Order: sequence, then structure tokens, then C-alpha cells
Amino acid sequence: MNTRIADTQAMTTAGLNLIQQALSIYDSDLRLVVANHPFRTMFDLPDGLITPGASFEETIRYLTERGEYGEVDELEQFVQDRVNRALAFEPHYVERQRRNGRWISVEGSPLPQGGWVTVYTDISRTKQQEELLHTRSEFLSDQLLTRAEELASSNRALASTVGALEEAKRQLTEMEARIRLTTEMMPAHIAHIGPDRCYTYSNRRLSQVMPGSMPDPVGQPAAEVLGPHTWSVLDPQIDLAFAGKPTVFEFNHEPSSHRVRVALTPDESTGGVYILSMDITEETQTRAALQQTRRRAIAAQMMSGLAHDFSNLLTIILGSQSRLERLTLPDTAEDLVAATLSAARRGGALLNRIADMTGARDLHAAPTRLDPFLSEFETLARSALPAEISLTIDNQITQDALMLDAGMLQDSLLNLVLNARDACASQGAITLIARSVQDTWADFVVQDTGPGFLENALNHAFDPFFTTKGEGGSGLGLAMVYDTAKLSGGSASVRNSDTGANVTIRLPLRVAPAPVEPGLALLVEDSDTIRADVREMLVSQGHSVIEATSADEALALAREISDITLILSDIILEGEKTGLEFLQSLPLPKPACFLMTSLPESNPLFQQAAAYAPVLRKPFTQQTLANYLGTEPAR
Repeated sequence: MNTRIADTQAMTTAGLNLIQQALSIYDSDLRLVVANHPFRTMFDLPDGLITPGASFEETIRYLTERGEYGEVDELEQFVQDRVNRALAFEPHYVERQRRNGRWISVEGSPLPQGGWVTVYTDISRTKQQEELLHTRSEFLSDQLLTRAEELASSNRALASTVGALEEAKRQLTEMEARIRLTTEMMPAHIAHIGPDRCYTYSNRRLSQVMPGSMPDPVGQPAAEVLGPHTWSVLDPQIDLAFAGKPTVFEFNHEPSSHRVRVALTPDESTGGVYILSMDITEETQTRAALQQTRRRAIAAQMMSGLAHDFSNLLTIILGSQSRLERLTLPDTAEDLVAATLSAARRGGALLNRIADMTGARDLHAAPTRLDPFLSEFETLARSALPAEISLTIDNQITQDALMLDAGMLQDSLLNLVLNARDACASQGAITLIARSVQDTWADFVVQDTGPGFLENALNHAFDPFFTTKGEGGSGLGLAMVYDTAKLSGGSASVRNSDTGANVTIRLPLRVAPAPVEPGLALLVEDSDTIRADVREMLVSQGHSVIEATSADEALALAREISDITLILSDIILEGEKTGLEFLQSLPLPKPACFLMTSLPESNPLFQQAAAYAPVLRKPFTQQTLANYLGTEPAR
């Protein structure tokens, strides 16, 4: 597309240069868009005034100073009057004599989107003919016919030129409209800044990519449009682009917490820079989760062999020490045997912890109501805290339900609370804060009134096996917290506050679908036993249920019965069509749709289904189904 546009522009420029008349096009900001070669030669203009983006005001001042308009008393006032007349964008036609004695006609036509096209024609010969009519009337009878024919020929040539100019104008207008429409439709911010670091063009996507930025940046300094923090990140990169070096980079837009990718391309024709920026927050979250999954897979491969061999060694040690324990030994030897057995058992427990961290842990996000979740967590956590340590939970998230893996999150938060308990020692306070960040992230912050993290711990807190508890810690707790956050596409961080330690789990804030009210449910399942069990689950939640065993049967029911409010279908069904194909074939508007399956998450069909609708892994409980549908089972 870019090559075709460039070719079209080149052909248009070549065509304009072949026209004998001088031509210039200025935009609504009085900046030169295009000028042909005769425009330069007619007025003997320097390069700076025929380059796209050149100022109309500077061009008029240059011509006035050279005497193009004769003697002018007040130069600046004359230039300003010409600028004001140009800004009115009114059609005009004038004839004037230049400093060199030649005559030109100037015809201007406004453009629909602002700006105008101006054509300059040398009419010296026509003026000579008119003078001849006045001064040599005695020869009129002999020369009238010849001059009339020449004039008619000139008029025909001029009419042809005007027609060509009108066609060029139409093509330029259409080209600009197409380019502008294309840039407006792209899901990215496209802009151009000039050498003065002010925006000369911007589509309407800036406030979507970087919320809080100035909505109409054209003509404004980039530093004011983007704000101090964003500009402090972009300014060094833009300096490189002005120096002629293209660059692509990513940064965190602090006001919105968006992750933004920016591409900067130098514009050699104007000395400016083109800017392309995209919101890649979801891409970054997905990428982080995928990277963590790959790391865990590699770690699992490495650890499985080591754990197997080490487990065999521990088994031998435990067996030998057990036999020694049954023998009559000195008291000192009995103590050594007991210590060896204790160490071996701790090694086995450590192997289990390693298996938990590196083994297959799939993320199962489901609609989770935060208030009940945090209330249940408070009950669980308080039972592990002494009376001298208080626990406060502050939920600042306004959304009622989020898509979370409640089990993983609960384990992580409990791990942090227990760490905070150990840090507080005999007494203190622990606070759990849940808050949203720019409707992009959900932060769960655990802070305590303990002594805080040591400098070494701040740098290595999430490293596996790093612990400050001596023999009382395995060094895997915070590593598992970090692993959970990364699997979800988020992050984890530690810092010290004025009162103690502060650990934050940041997860993507994904609002759960609206709850499905009890109504008529269509259950599609080819197994009679499973269909009966799921039917009972749906009935217990207040639904009436109709059933089908194939996609064709289910589609016929969906088309005939308009009162269906919920569809729950297995992916693999009787016949050739899948449950996913059945959902995709449904007419609009569709009821709430859910899929269920026993396929592994690595199966391509599972992945296609998960991209279309929520998928429940079989087997599932009545509570799991209720969580997905956003309803509570009937008591």
C-alpha cells in the first residue's frame, strides 16, 4: 500500500511539473502541500519556500522584500493583510504586473477540507495584444483575425490546462481522504511532529492508547500533549529519530498503566518525525504468562530427573537409618540417627515443594466475587494468626466479580500473610488491600508492621531457595507467589514502607461476565450419564432444561424456541459438527453460551473454543458450574 501511494504521488508530481502554469497548494494552516517546478522558476524561490510545510507568510514576506508587489510602505502590515485574506479561503482572480514588467493572472480556488489551489499564468502576450488594439488601430483590420485566432488557441490551451488542474485537484483530494480514513481506522496512534517538536498531524487514537493525553494535539508542543512523565521517556528516543535513527521501544504509560509500543521514523523531507504507538497491554500480559509457562516447563524437565535420583537416595538413607534405629546404640548414636532421619524427611518435603513449583499448574480463571472471597480468606487467615497480631482487609475494587483463579490467589495471599506473621514476631498488624489500577490491573497488597526487608532480600526475594529464616524456611514461598502472578499475566513486587514490608501481587483486571439469571437452559451432551448429572446441577440452580445430543438437533431447538437464556454444550458431540461450530451457527442475538470438555488445554480445539466462549473442564462440581454462571446453587 505504501509503495502504491508513493508511486501515485511521484506520478502526480511529474504531471504537475509538465503544466506550463505555476501551481501551489496550501493547507488550512497556510503550510505548503505541493508546488510544481514553474512555481519556483516564475518567482525564483529558494529551496526552503518550495518544500512541503513551508510557511505562506514567509513566502509573501520574501516576495514583498524583493519588490514583487512594488513599493510597500509598511512591510509587516502588508504581509499580515495578505495572510488574513488567504485565511478567508475565498475564490479570487486578479491580474497584476510584476517588477520585471511581465503580467500574470492569479486564480485561487478553495479546497473542501480547507486550504486552496492557486494557478499563476503569464499573460504578458495577451496584454501586448490589448495594447496593440489601443495603439495601432490603423492595423486592426489587417491583424484582428490573426490575433483572434491566436487568442482562441491560447484560450483552448488554457481550458485544457484548467481541466488537467481540476483533475489533479480531485485526485489529490481523494488521495488525502483515503489516507486520512485509513489512519483513523487503524487501532494505533499515528502522528507527525515537526522540527519544533509540535504536532503537525494526529489521528484520533491518542487518548485511547495513552489516556489522559491532550485529545487534539495538532499545533501543540509534544511535551505538553503527553505530560511530563511520558515525555521524559520519549524525549531521548525522539532525539535519536531527529538525528536520523529509526527506533522501536516499549514503555509503561504511568498515568494509565498501559504498556505502549512506539515506533519512530525520521521524515527526511520536512526534518520531522513520524510516530506510531500501540497499546500492547493485553499482548504483554499474555506474553508474560507464556514466558512463565515455558520457564516452568524447562524447570520441570531439569528437576524431574534430579528429583527422581535424589528421592532414591533419600529412600536409601531413610531405610538405613530406620534399621540403625532398631539396633541397640549408644545415646549419642541415637541422637545422630534421629537427626539424620529428620534431615531426610525435610529433604522429601522439599522435593514435594519443588514438584509443586515446577510441575504442571494450569490457570483456571473463573468468575470470582471479591467480597465473599476476601471474607472466606479472612476466616482462613485469622485461624493462623495469634491474638496479638491483627488482620485488616480493605477491598477498594468496585467491580463485583473478576475472572480469577481463586485457589491460586488464596494460596498466594495466605503465604504472604504467614510471612508477615513471622516478620511481626509477637505482635503487630497485617493489612490486605485490594485495589484497581486504571481499570487495567487488580493489585493485592499485603503490608505489615515488621522490620521490613533487608537490602539483600529486596533484590532476591523471589529467587527459589532464597530465605532469611535460616533452617525454618525453604525459600520457595515467595517464588510460588511470583509464579502464580506470572502465570496470570501479571507481576509481583516487594518494597519497604514507612511501617514495614509491602508485597504486591498485580493481576490483569478482567471483569467477569454478567450472571446468568435462572431461565430456560439448552444442554447439549451426547453422554446420557453426564447429561443427567449436569441437568440436575442446572435444575438445582433454578433453570428449566431442554436437551440435545448433536449440534444439528441443538441448532433446530435454538431456532424454534426463542425463550432460551443459556446454552451449555460439550465440545465433542454426536455427528460431524462440534459444539463450537454449533455456537458459531446460532442466529443473533445469542443467549449466554458456555462450553465444557475433557480435552486437554494443549489441544487446538480446546484453544479455539476458549477464544470463543468460557470453557469448563470436566469433571466439574456444582459449585464450579455456579461460579461460571454467576449463580448460587439452590438450597
